[in-house]
Amino acid sequence: MAVVGARRLLRSGRRWFSETVPGDPSPPASPLYPPVVASITAKSKAAKSRRLQRFNQRVHAAATVEEKLRLYGKLQRPKYMVYPQTFALNADRWYRSFTRTVLVPGLPPRAAAAKSPVSAAEATPEAGRAPEPPAEAAAEAPGVAEAPGAAKTPEPATGAAPFPGIGELRSLTCDALLQESFYQNKKRPFLYRDQDHTPGPFLTQLVSTLAASLSVRNPLLAASSLDLNPEVNYYWHHGEEVVVHGHRKGRVDPVRFQIDDNPHLQIRVPKQLPEVVPLESDLGDVPVIDHKPSKLPLFKKQYENKVFIGSKVADPCCYGHTQFHLLPDKLKRERFIRQRLEDQIEVVYRSNGIASLFAWTAAQAMYQGFWNEADVTRPFVSQAVVTDGKYFAFFCYQLNTLALTAETIKDNPRKNICWGTDSMPLYDVVEDGNVKGFNDEVLLHLVNFLLNRPKEL
Repeated sequence: MAVVGARRLLRSGRRWFSETVPGDPSPPASPLYPPVVASITAKSKAAKSRRLQRFNQRVHAAATVEEKLRLYGKLQRPKYMVYPQTFALNADRWYRSFTRTVLVPGLPPRAAAAKSPVSAAEATPEAGRAPEPPAEAAAEAPGVAEAPGAAKTPEPATGAAPFPGIGELRSLTCDALLQESFYQNKKRPFLYRDQDHTPGPFLTQLVSTLAASLSVRNPLLAASSLDLNPEVNYYWHHGEEVVVHGHRKGRVDPVRFQIDDNPHLQIRVPKQLPEVVPLESDLGDVPVIDHKPSKLPLFKKQYENKVFIGSKVADPCCYGHTQFHLLPDKLKRERFIRQRLEDQIEVVYRSNGIASLFAWTAAQAMYQGFWNEADVTRPFVSQAVVTDGKYFAFFCYQLNTLALTAETIKDNPRKNICWGTDSMPLYDVVEDGNVKGFNDEVLLHLVNFLLNRPKEL
């Protein structure tokens, strides 16, 4: 028995000494199995997140801006149509909420008009004849109408056309007004077409004449492109909603918006206007409206999702300068006064300025490759003039963010900013070939808008 036990110990010992200690297994070069991910076609939240992530990757990887815009607007769903010129009550607050815009009364310091050397109180009944200003006023007029930074610009060389004074600019304005409202023998306009009869041609002639005259002082106007009745479109998401009808009932979708705008005139330039305030500036609060946009009312329609500034991406004049909007007859202030809605007169101007400038400026940013998942790295600035032919309101818009979707707005402190004035009359009345009560302040606001330019110019 002792021999058998010894053999067992020996065998066990031999077996123990012959064994080798196993080492750590080497990691495989690549995963043996693909990761477990949600199905793209499923209805779960994980599947929806994967679809959104895959879509963002495709847009980021787009080689050209045209391809990025095509992918951005490829999926068509019912969307709210936002009308810049609307009769809805208090529409400006809703538009500020949709676009995350802060409204600041007045114009920014760089665009504010200086005090006119020829005050409106001194205007004579023969102001339509554009009398020559005094020698002191004529000497100061170029400095009054200068844009910020224009004082550093050297004077025109000998033999160049001199900068027009306030008297000459007033004369050009009155001539354009008299040409359309007094000298021409026009027939009676059609119903609701009065704005196309006199105010429209007057605004076209006024802007083209002033831009040509001021191009001596602002070389950016000489290289600009003036569009007549252009088309401006912008499509974006803001907020979320639950689908209540159809085969997709119960799903959570982003709230989609589309602006289709048709300004009367717009000026596009090859260089971007300078920023007014820094990108992260906070100048106020944005209204929070929890109701559905259909309560405004806004209506849904499914059609092409379009982003367009009035020209193609390859156009060198890819930045906006100033838009000019003509209010239709249905939004005349006389109609609001008859309906005892005097408080809604300025709402019409503000709604038009905010919606139109947001669409135009945001589309410019997307032409540079930015979108809601790749927010802007610099501000984009545009200007607008809203008028009915007699009353003028001025707006300046700075786009600070495009990240307005429910996913990107959570950690986004930026806000878009819009400066705006109340409507002011350019003149009182046209009688017997004379423009009475001409307002130089409105003219100087318009001149300062046209003289705005980048600092390097």
